[in-house]
Amino acid sequence: MTTIHRGLDGVVVDRTAISHVNLDTNSLTYQGYPVQELARHCSFEQVAYLILHGELPDADALQAFKAAERASRKLPRGLWDAINRLPLSCHPMDVLRTAVSHIGAQDLNSDVETASADLARALDLFAKLPSVVAADQRRRRGLDPVPPDPGMNFAENFLYMCFGEVPEPEVVAAFEVSLILYAEHGFNASTFTARVVTSTKSDLYSAVIAAIGALKGPLHGGANEAVMRMMDEIADPSKVSAWLESALRDKKLIMGFGHRVYKNGDSRVPIMQEALWKLAAKHADGARLTGIYTRLADHMLRTKNLYPNLDFPAGPAYSMIGLDIPTFTPVFVLSRITGWAAHILEQSSANALIRPLSHYSGVAEREVPRVLQRN
Repeated sequence: MTTIHRGLDGVVVDRTAISHVNLDTNSLTYQGYPVQELARHCSFEQVAYLILHGELPDADALQAFKAAERASRKLPRGLWDAINRLPLSCHPMDVLRTAVSHIGAQDLNSDVETASADLARALDLFAKLPSVVAADQRRRRGLDPVPPDPGMNFAENFLYMCFGEVPEPEVVAAFEVSLILYAEHGFNASTFTARVVTSTKSDLYSAVIAAIGALKGPLHGGANEAVMRMMDEIADPSKVSAWLESALRDKKLIMGFGHRVYKNGDSRVPIMQEALWKLAAKHADGARLTGIYTRLADHMLRTKNLYPNLDFPAGPAYSMIGLDIPTFTPVFVLSRITGWAAHILEQSSANALIRPLSHYSGVAEREVPRVLQRN
């Protein structure tokens, strides 16, 4: 009898040296380093370099990496016009997908398929996508885009392009922590999608576009948006119990809880929760959101034995930072582009076409009725 692993649950399909969830220590590592330590001691640029190159950079390598990223932030000719023609009714992830396609179409060296060429493409997307996301949020607010500032680091520059000024250091620090925590997470749905596309010998842009499509889904990257909408629906900490009882009775999916890999809690949550609490201490809406957060987390653990995942603290954190809810998942892309690119490079280095089998469960083989056959 054929064993079906729906959703590929528990199936090991390949090897990777990029990241690992150590269930014994309940820790996520990037290239061997625990993500908690990276988030506490490293900049996002250092972590991005680590994911792409396999080692933390020395001072010279980091300086060169930063210089290359900052020099590539400006959007190519015609891209802003293309973005501006897209309807405001479309999701920002649709804008991001279109932007990557536009950038790829203007790559004059797209026929060069080497690891160094793909690494350069990845760094270019890493630099340009924040400009796309920030400009798109501003156009939805009826505002002109803010040009990137090469004198600012990655996190500061993105927030500056969003708001026209750099927020307080606590806000920048919380945002940078989220970028580090979201950067990579093994063979998740979007990363595996990117590897599948890469396995066909397609190009990096196509793989990234496909990954963006996968990340858009509310069961993956879109979960942080769903968490914030859920909290807005609950509205007040005093309403958590009644809302949750009704939601569970109606078999409604409670977003931001549970994880396919972690069984005893998402190892990324504690440090993101610390960042959330620091934001809340200085935000007018902080007490309400952390009140909902705490009561909902307590109820879910007590009634369903489910722990929060990273999306649960990230949603309200992004809201307090000042980002619009539809922008949350595109921000995820700004971080995860590093993990996607690393996996695309790894897949290309020892490629095998990813082509699983399926178990047929339809009707048995049969003949076409004679009355339907051609004369």
